[in-house]
Amino acid sequence: MGHSWNEERAKKRIATRYEEVREVEIRDYKRDTSLESIPVSRAYRVNGAHVYIDIVNLRDILGCTDVEGETCHKRTLRFLNQHYRAVHRILQESDAIRVDFHNQRLHAVVTKPYGDADERERAARAVAIAKLTIDVLAQTGDTDEHIPNAKVRVGIDSGLALAVNNGRRASREPLFLGAPANHAAKCAGYGVAEGIYLTHRARAIMGFPALTGEQDRSTPLTEDQIATCVEEANLGVSSERIIKLWKEEQDESPIGEFSFSRPTPPLSDLDFDLLSAAKSKRFEGVSLYADIDAFTDFVDTHLDDNPENLVRTLHVLRSELDAVVHKDFAGRRVRFIGDCLHGALLEGTAHTTDEEATVSTAVQCAGALRSSFTTAIEHLNAEGADTDDLGLAIGFELGWLALSRLGMKGSLLRCATGRGVLASEDEQRRCDGTETAIGAAAYAAGTEAVRKVFGKHRKAANLDYAAAVDELAASGDKVAKAVQAEHYATAAPAIVPELAQPFRPHSSRI
Repeated sequence: MGHSWNEERAKKRIATRYEEVREVEIRDYKRDTSLESIPVSRAYRVNGAHVYIDIVNLRDILGCTDVEGETCHKRTLRFLNQHYRAVHRILQESDAIRVDFHNQRLHAVVTKPYGDADERERAARAVAIAKLTIDVLAQTGDTDEHIPNAKVRVGIDSGLALAVNNGRRASREPLFLGAPANHAAKCAGYGVAEGIYLTHRARAIMGFPALTGEQDRSTPLTEDQIATCVEEANLGVSSERIIKLWKEEQDESPIGEFSFSRPTPPLSDLDFDLLSAAKSKRFEGVSLYADIDAFTDFVDTHLDDNPENLVRTLHVLRSELDAVVHKDFAGRRVRFIGDCLHGALLEGTAHTTDEEATVSTAVQCAGALRSSFTTAIEHLNAEGADTDDLGLAIGFELGWLALSRLGMKGSLLRCATGRGVLASEDEQRRCDGTETAIGAAAYAAGTEAVRKVFGKHRKAANLDYAAAVDELAASGDKVAKAVQAEHYATAAPAIVPELAQPFRPHSSRI
């Protein structure tokens, strides 16, 4: 499979994806409507309380050994797997909907009781579920003395959001677009201090004292405020019951030992459905995050007046970003996290990683993601869609990655963990919508041409595909020069010498 980007190929894909959502249907969420496998051209308006639960000490868990070898990855995956099983049971027993579980972060939504008048009860239930989760996770830590218990931070907001399809092919889950999901996530991700944090709106719903500015993100609920919510919610399930059920599940269906093998490039051939604890993958490669910048403001602006536009824009942009990683550069999408794509890239053999080539390919892939993003925006605008000030923030890092699927049988979720995964997300977060950042390890392992492109701050603005290839090739990068040579060979008309013609005398004219 070639490692290159082509504008005409991208345009054809984008046009096809747009036709899938040219006609979008918006429905109101009704009692017990299933949000699983929502068609790409449909969305549901949902009133709910959104809960984001973040394990803030995952970096410490991955750092349980000095060297990032198999031991720390096995411990981390087992840690995440045990916690996912516990939280799965909490959500099931408390009648909440799991939206997403991406490594150390959980997003759930409370939709019951239904109706606008029951918003306070939903908010109280969200807090009670958060409190139950904190209590349970404090008691379900790994027996491995090297692994600390989870440190948990929770963000909660309430309101109207739009549920759409999150993912492609077999990996479909609901995704919620709108202020409550965005603001709850920001409360959870604001820092590493533990506690339950309610947005200004959620605090007002519960009648708690008002705060100003970003104080809602730095002021956790008091024990009395939490107790008020727990009492009002009356979940009917205790931490003792959850732990009992969790232990029974551990006995009936043990997690098993994690075992790693190395994937053979290209990663695009990797089938996540075949992964499990005993069939996990581990390799040195690039973890890449590509996040649609300014999407929160975009959603807030258009949710009421043109929700169809949100569905079209998200579907077209994310589908094309997925295609660039998977089809153009033979990488693999791990998953979508809201409007962000997490992918992995690998160059080398079945036995070793070519670090230099992997980094060069990642630079070109990042450039292609930006070029495809621009091409998709142009197509959407030509169709009359508003795209406001959307941009793309990209970060990537080289490191050891462990890929597996965690959770309950029949409900296993993709997981990619490693210090490089956390670092690549950090790189993406320091970018605005025009920037691409490279991690320190990738910067060191890359060619001199790569370091020249990104400079001492390891960041480049407006690095599209043409710029990535041309700048790398001009400085002698072998991978880029090979791509450039292949491009010229296919773009230039073939020069074929004329075949010698046998002599045929002209007939005589009289």
